[in-house]
Amino acid sequence: MHRKFSVLVKKKINRYNRKITISPDKSITHRCYFIASQCLGISKIKGLDSEDVHATINALRLLGIKIVKKKGGVFYVYGSAISGFKKFTGVIDCGNSGTSIRSLLGLLTCYPHPVTLTGDASLQKRPFLRLTNFLERIGALITYPKNKKTNLPIKIHGTLDWTLAQRHYVEVPSAQIASALIYAGLQTKGITEVIETSETRDHTQRLLKYLGADIHVKKLRNKRITRIRGQVEMHSFSIKVPGDFSSAIFLIVQTLLTKKSSLLIKSVCVNQSRIGAYYILKAMGAQIRMLNKRKYFNEDVADLFVRSSKLKGVVCPKKLIVKSVDDLPAIWIACALARGQSYFKGISELRLKESDRIKTMSENLNRFGIKTHSTKDSLKIYGNPKIKVDKLIKIPATLDHRNCMCMHVFANVTGSKVLINGFNTVASSFPNWLKLQRQKFGSIYEIKKK
Repeated sequence: MHRKFSVLVKKKINRYNRKITISPDKSITHRCYFIASQCLGISKIKGLDSEDVHATINALRLLGIKIVKKKGGVFYVYGSAISGFKKFTGVIDCGNSGTSIRSLLGLLTCYPHPVTLTGDASLQKRPFLRLTNFLERIGALITYPKNKKTNLPIKIHGTLDWTLAQRHYVEVPSAQIASALIYAGLQTKGITEVIETSETRDHTQRLLKYLGADIHVKKLRNKRITRIRGQVEMHSFSIKVPGDFSSAIFLIVQTLLTKKSSLLIKSVCVNQSRIGAYYILKAMGAQIRMLNKRKYFNEDVADLFVRSSKLKGVVCPKKLIVKSVDDLPAIWIACALARGQSYFKGISELRLKESDRIKTMSENLNRFGIKTHSTKDSLKIYGNPKIKVDKLIKIPATLDHRNCMCMHVFANVTGSKVLINGFNTVASSFPNWLKLQRQKFGSIYEIKKK
């Protein structure tokens, strides 16, 4: 991770009318690297170049996968085919990336050498037992520190000869868990079945299907069932990863809250399992539209057009929560400056992210005088579109990139003077955030190095 620094936002931004591209989708980029490592041949990936993604790249390199960055920011991945990793018995540090570590756990389930996985202070607090329980049944030996079965580092010793294809019932709404089980299933003889009780993001299934893997996905009542036949070889691919909706959402909210402004964001992934926030904002009165919708690598891609809008509070439908879980902090900024109250229930998963996002966001909004009420599983926000803060607001560091971007947006649209500590974490998902804010939106800020 880069050296720690803070950002002092000094002034309200002026109205704007802009056309931009957004950072490539982080979730898809991660999956491209992991799947390319299991393909035959050289894959070419032009995706997100961030700290989280580099955690994935560095891990694959340690496992013997050659990855080279070439002209134009394209990464060449020299795939070693199914279960083709070379022998490595050391430690892999995944930094702040939950996707990296859970995906690796899935892939290493069929890797007959002991590997230790760890991460930063934030990642060490996140839960892993709900994944590793499945992996142990497949055949991996998992060792936790002091038998806590919750924290890092985790030592995994997989097996290739004695793996068992399984039927997995995944009741936790987690695409990372489902993807990890699919990666294990790619290497296992027979048919692996992953049954999810929530419609999580399905980028892994879409990419594998596009590449010709023996994978079938169907919906049955309130379940999504993924069936994959293991040990079926796949061939290399070339992809330019579309824009990340979970990065775009911050600039969408900023535009909605900046008077007389508009924004066109080109080529954004609008996978229906990812864009619950789009429909939440529409329910709040947001002027936002999808233009030029098309298919790319089995994904829905569109341009997003946004105009500044007068927003009202919303009672969020529970069915949209799982489709917007990473985007809710940005939505809560919109709710804080909307007319009326907003209410979100069924959000306990946010307490297990890079920070406890219910607690962190509630406390930060309170610092600006926005009233909130939270429980373990819910959050109520009392909107105040006329909020005005004359004092300096200091935001504590939390190792949470989304919290930092939320506070930057809040400062930009209200004119509050805000010092955001630990801003270096934004590099994990949106490395050009500050440059974009200054060049395209006129954000006035000062970087304060530690």
